Amino acid sequence: MDSPSLSRRDTLKLSVLGAATLALPVAGVVAAKRASEIAENRIPEPFTVPYQAPPVLAPVRTDPATRTSFYEITQRPFRGQILPGVQTTLFGYNGMVPGPTIRARRNEPSVVRQINTLPEQHPTLGYQPWTSTHLHGAPSLPQFDGYASDISLPGQYKDYRYSNSEDARTLWYHDHCVHHTAENVYSGLAGQYHVIDTLEQSLPIPHGDYELPVSIGDAAFRKDGELLFDNRSESGLMGDVILVNGRPWPLLRVEQRKYRLRILNASVARGYRLRLSTGAPMTVIATDGGLVRTPQPVTELLLGVAERYEVIIDFAGLRAGQRVELRNAGVKNAIDYDHTDKVMAFEVTGPATSTVGNEIPAELNPTPKNMHLTAADAVRTRRLRFRRQGGEWTIDQLTWQDVIDSEFRDVRADPALGDIEVWELQNNSGGWNHPIHLHLVDFRILDRNGRPPRAQELGPKDVVYLGENETIRLVTQFGPNEGRYMIHCHNTVHEDHDMMHQFRVGRDLPQNDPITAAPPQNLPASPL
Repeated sequence: MDSPSLSRRDTLKLSVLGAATLALPVAGVVAAKRASEIAENRIPEPFTVPYQAPPVLAPVRTDPATRTSFYEITQRPFRGQILPGVQTTLFGYNGMVPGPTIRARRNEPSVVRQINTLPEQHPTLGYQPWTSTHLHGAPSLPQFDGYASDISLPGQYKDYRYSNSEDARTLWYHDHCVHHTAENVYSGLAGQYHVIDTLEQSLPIPHGDYELPVSIGDAAFRKDGELLFDNRSESGLMGDVILVNGRPWPLLRVEQRKYRLRILNASVARGYRLRLSTGAPMTVIATDGGLVRTPQPVTELLLGVAERYEVIIDFAGLRAGQRVELRNAGVKNAIDYDHTDKVMAFEVTGPATSTVGNEIPAELNPTPKNMHLTAADAVRTRRLRFRRQGGEWTIDQLTWQDVIDSEFRDVRADPALGDIEVWELQNNSGGWNHPIHLHLVDFRILDRNGRPPRAQELGPKDVVYLGENETIRLVTQFGPNEGRYMIHCHNTVHEDHDMMHQFRVGRDLPQNDPITAAPPQNLPASPL
């Protein structure tokens, strides 16, 4: 296969339209009226667009002998409406934004064929949209983990194989290609993926119609309705239109009962502090890595990019016709616009039509993954520094370009399979936060600047909000696979420019090489 150069230096030569006002400030919080260039009357008033959940994707077939389900997803461009009556060029999994939800049973494998039929050049942003699909939150083998430089070019496909061996949880699949993750995700390449298991399904918590995906993002729009994006900035992107499942500030009609929200921050860079307008608590029942041991009521939910929380909101005590807003109190070093303090609203319709799954048990999961680990269990402690240096975002003064230059051999850590380690993540900057993601593993947060983790964080995590001037200690056990995996900031612009490196668990096995073990194939595709 003839591959393009994957260096960051080449990607920065692209000519991209955008607005510098979208970029994050150097420090502090900036308040501005709007980022979009489109006429104000083309942007809907908050809570006038109905909430809509993405469809659940049916498998192409299921092998009864192995209980493996086979799915097919086509990455393709399309013209769609985010703003009512306005056509916008988008990239979508199966031509929709966000992509369809996949629901898989634990220990029943799935094969997801990702077909890249994107154009040779993005029609408005000007880059070549190669892709690499990451199932975020899954212990995938390295060759199926969405390794940044394991790219599929337009006209190629790849079959990603997932064991679904993890505990029940909210995952998401999204593009992770080298140096263009931000543009591809911003254009629409993201979707939720739910693993369910016997424990989670047996709990009397909301299921079915009362269990709702809430993928939060933000966007800004050019005068012609196209997405506004500035790749010349390496800091981040802040839009002035808040989206839930691709719809601006939607309204959801609810009954007088409990609802379970699977919340995902799918923004490029924006963090959120979510609150209910009534001041009532939300009850956290699951973190990135699944169910927590006991429910955690919180009045505020801090949400970094790529973090997932499952929360239950109780509308039982509200009167019919009453409206409750899910609001964003904002985070430090963000740009706040006129309506970015609003996310979505709930309007109570009347009594519950079903009271099944309308409880919050006192105990949810007696054995959350890795939450029993302590610092005393660790065989070693590693320290990683996340900082901007020499005009680049770095980890220990290194970048993904250094990984490329080493022919993908350089690693920041090399734990043996099964090792328990403490990792100390350090951000000495007052100007930036970094949502840090470790691939492969779930970890337990031990402390933040020596203080206990937040109540919302008392469950297994794979992303941690590393705030300004913070040092966070986490503990994890490395496995179940051997090979090379990424660690990076999930502000996708930081990630693209170039705050990403890798670690190796155990041996570097040729059969698990993230680039050569299962390379993409040229279309046409063979039958699944």
